Amino acid sequence: MIPRQPYAPTPHSYVPHSTPSATINLDEEVKLAETRAERDLQDSLAEVFSIIVTIDELEKAFLKDAIPEADYTEICERSLKQYKSLTADETVAKAFVGLEQFKAEWDLEVPRATERIRVGMPSTAVTASSGALPTQAAAGNTSGTLILEATQDFITFLDALRLGLLAKDQLHPLLTDVIQSVNKVTDRDFENRGKIVQWLITLNQMKATEELSEEQARELELDINSAYQGFKSTLS
Repeated sequence: MIPRQPYAPTPHSYVPHSTPSATINLDEEVKLAETRAERDLQDSLAEVFSIIVTIDELEKAFLKDAIPEADYTEICERSLKQYKSLTADETVAKAFVGLEQFKAEWDLEVPRATERIRVGMPSTAVTASSGALPTQAAAGNTSGTLILEATQDFITFLDALRLGLLAKDQLHPLLTDVIQSVNKVTDRDFENRGKIVQWLITLNQMKATEELSEEQARELELDINSAYQGFKSTLS
C-alpha cells in the first residue's frame, strides 16, 4: 500500500538527465544554477518530474488494488492540482513546453500518468464510485440530500453557460462538481453521462483563460442538459 504523503515527493537522490550527445569532459567544471530564479526553475521542473512519476506509480497501484479507493482519489487529486499549478507558471511553462516534449527530453515512459493528466481527474471521478448510493435508496434522507446537491450542480453549471461564462477556469470546476456529485448518487451509466466526462477532458486541455466558442457553448449546454435528463431518469 502506498502511504499517504502531504505532497508529491521531490526527487533528491535522483535527478533526471538526458543522454549526452557529446563526450563529457570530466575535468570541466559543472555549472550549477547561477541565480535564484534559475534554482527555483530547476526545483520546479524536478517537482514536475516527480509528480508525473508519482501519478504513474499511483495508477499502477490502483489497478492492482494495492491502495484503497479513497486514498487513491485523495493523492491523485492533490498530485494533479500540484501539476497544474506548477505548469501554469509562465516561467515553468516556457521551459516545460508540454508533457510530450518533457517526456521525450527526460526519456519518461509513463503511459498511465499521461492519460490521467490528459483527463485531469482521478479514474474514480470518471467512473461512478463503488460507494455510490443505490437508486432504490433515493427516498432516504442521506440519498435525498445527495440527489439535491447533484441537481443543484447541474443547474448551476447550465446557468453559468447561459450567463456567458465560457472560460476554462470558470467552467471546469463547476463541471467537476457535477460529475462528482452524480457519482455519489448512482453507479448507473445513464444516457449522455459520457458527455460530461468528454467535456471535462476538453476543458482540461484548454489554457486557464481560454474560452469556448459560441458554437461549442451551445453544444455543451445541449449535452449537459441531455445528461441532466438522463440522470433524472435513473431516479424514477
